[in-house]
Amino acid sequence: MSGEELVSALLEATGETAQMVVWSTLLTVLFGLPLGVLLVTTERGGLTSAPPVKAVLGAVVNVGRSLPFIVLMVAILPFTRLVTGTTIGTVAAVVPLTLGAVPFFARLVETALRGVDRGVVEAAQAIGAGRTRIVARVLLPESVPGLVAGLTVTIVALIGYSAMAGAIGGGGLGDLAVRYGYQRFDTAVMIITVVVLIVIVQVIQSLGDLVARRLSHR
Repeated sequence: MSGEELVSALLEATGETAQMVVWSTLLTVLFGLPLGVLLVTTERGGLTSAPPVKAVLGAVVNVGRSLPFIVLMVAILPFTRLVTGTTIGTVAAVVPLTLGAVPFFARLVETALRGVDRGVVEAAQAIGAGRTRIVARVLLPESVPGLVAGLTVTIVALIGYSAMAGAIGGGGLGDLAVRYGYQRFDTAVMIITVVVLIVIVQVIQSLGDLVARRLSHR
């Protein structure tokens, strides 16, 4: 592969990876944030104490987190085809990426919410604030630095997942590394792809850490 072809392929693959990660991140937050809130509020002594519900949700999350992503991706191929009409490409990859990341992010949300000072919640209850208001005005705002840190870790994990998705036709940098670097024995392509992935991860982690620190000092 010539230098010009490599640059073009890298740009295209990076764009596909960005597409997968952005869409799966949005969907992960959409589903994972409420799930994390439910894990905290339904526990014994929580705002809406319901231990049986917490047990079921916890079990679902634990099962989702315990499945290796490559296994999950293959196992839900019929569901992916049902949702997207195909099992290959960047759009199809968003489905397993989201399903793999939601339980992971939900646990991070749970951890962040548990870090909120119990006294702040009790003060809100003392002035008659309802459960929804406490979640929206106390728990979530007070845990924003932890939520940002958790989201950063999730995005980094999604980048790694997206590389694995590329190995079975998901597109992106993983696909480029496998098709041109591994199958065609082009070590240069493999190394450059790895470097690009490392740079992306470092940039995202640094930005996430910076935002979390700024928010925690407000």
